[in-house]
Amino acid sequence: MTAPFRVALSGDFKKADGSPTFPDFDVQPLIDTKNVEVAYIGADSPLKAEQLADFDALILLVPRFGKESIHPNGRLSVVARFGVGYDSVDVQACTDAGIALAITPDGVRRPVAVSIIAFMLALTGKMLIKDKLTREGPDGFNRRGQHMGVGLVGRTLGALGIGNIGAELFRMAQPFDLKFIAHDPFADKAVAKELGIELVSLEDVFRRADVLSVNCPLTPETHHLVNAERLALMKPTAYLINTARGPIVDQKALTKVLQERKIAGAGLDVFEVEPVPADEPILKLDNVIVAPHALCWTDQCFAGNGAADVKAVLDVMKGEVPRGVVNRAVLDQPRFKARLEAFKARYGG
Repeated sequence: MTAPFRVALSGDFKKADGSPTFPDFDVQPLIDTKNVEVAYIGADSPLKAEQLADFDALILLVPRFGKESIHPNGRLSVVARFGVGYDSVDVQACTDAGIALAITPDGVRRPVAVSIIAFMLALTGKMLIKDKLTREGPDGFNRRGQHMGVGLVGRTLGALGIGNIGAELFRMAQPFDLKFIAHDPFADKAVAKELGIELVSLEDVFRRADVLSVNCPLTPETHHLVNAERLALMKPTAYLINTARGPIVDQKALTKVLQERKIAGAGLDVFEVEPVPADEPILKLDNVIVAPHALCWTDQCFAGNGAADVKAVLDVMKGEVPRGVVNRAVLDQPRFKARLEAFKARYGG
């Protein structure tokens, strides 16, 4: 009898009553696969090594995964992160242990790009202000001329990063007749050329953008990439949008420039501290639109993320390299390659 391929799901995929946290994540394809066993573990953060001792794969939602999460028996082969952010995972520890870290670029690409467009349209159209005016009745209605929106034709959309999500943003923004600029030291120049994006310096993207979207991952190099010095380069009519990770932006510096009206406004789905405290000063400003790190959360987004994670896990089970591996160096590790060969021999046929 073939030993089962065991898949762990972090416990936050289930509510206290046992029902699924996100019903659009369909786990059934895993459950229905021959020789696969699925189990939910605790939601400790970071996860503990003993929780994962008997598993070959992990699908991870919110908990952190660090060195202390890796059992010395060397059984775990893949961590499939539910989403594209992986700052909650110690990537080097995974690589050192021969564990592939996979993310879900296809699941979030369109939903996050849609979120950025939503922020752009709401900010430039003064959506929240006009909503408030309307609810005030005739007095508010009669002040509508004081809050003129900003047209997009000929304006400049800038991005920090044109990877998976950044490129999709520019694809979706084509009908608005904007000029496109971006800063990305790792940019695919062929993609930039195809989409009509002018690649510019870091300083220039801040100086020239009318709408500037943050699309890069959080790394030691990008922490506070958006700081007081660079915010000071922006036009007083410009808007900043961050749907990536909160600590990429110095939130205190951003709050200050918004309070002083040094830029026109901001759309924020992420914050330096999450959940964001109710007394956070930036929440009191009328030139900011905020969301609880969930603007892209739709049925399609979560179904896509779940399907991608399930496929990544089953690919490893079949001895194949999954899509979306972050730590590509692990693919050349003898330990990881040996695991794939063993899985292929055991389950691949």
